[in-house]
Amino acid sequence: MAGRHFAADTEALRQQWGSFAWDDVAQPEADKILAKYPAGRQASACLPFLDLAQRQVGRMTDTQGWLPIPVIEFVATALDMPVVRVMEVASFYTMYNLVPVGKYHVQVCGTTPCMLRGSDDVMKACKAKGMKKGHTTEDGLFTLTEVECMGTCANAPMMQVNDDNYEDLTEESTTKILDALAKGEKPKVGSQVGRTSSEPAGGPTTLKKMTERNYDYRGQW
Repeated sequence: MAGRHFAADTEALRQQWGSFAWDDVAQPEADKILAKYPAGRQASACLPFLDLAQRQVGRMTDTQGWLPIPVIEFVATALDMPVVRVMEVASFYTMYNLVPVGKYHVQVCGTTPCMLRGSDDVMKACKAKGMKKGHTTEDGLFTLTEVECMGTCANAPMMQVNDDNYEDLTEESTTKILDALAKGEKPKVGSQVGRTSSEPAGGPTTLKKMTERNYDYRGQW
């Protein structure tokens, strides 16, 4: 969190992003989001608007996307909010990228459960592909970030790449995922050892019928 900062508000940045507006994909989504809130409560749409804007920037740059200051100003105007309020939101939540990132934003969890289960091996696989924490590779493909808990402790170690989680990782499986992404392929998301959700290794030990269908156990209670 301490290292988060906005990209410098330069003339070049203004020239590139000063005319930002919703594209044909984002505009219908923005209308749909705004319709959820009553008049005078548009600020409630700040988080989804920032996400929508970041995804549009991603489409425009073939990256995961980020939030240049002119884009943040666009969101502020659309929601009738002071720019600084929107900047506060964007800088608080790490789901928003404040500087350019690569096509694939690799976020490796380094919190205690993942660390104890081998997150150092995950980081080792990333570094073997030329990644450095806080930097984007020269080919623009990968950005590496070490993050705090991402809520997948039962399937540690894990990493998130853009919108997808990869769990139960080893150095070998991490390498295979990164190689597949580099080739433009879609690697298997979730557990890399075949677990469903956070069931025990080796399969469920209770409520086994739930793996087959939405079985109703209430009559047995």
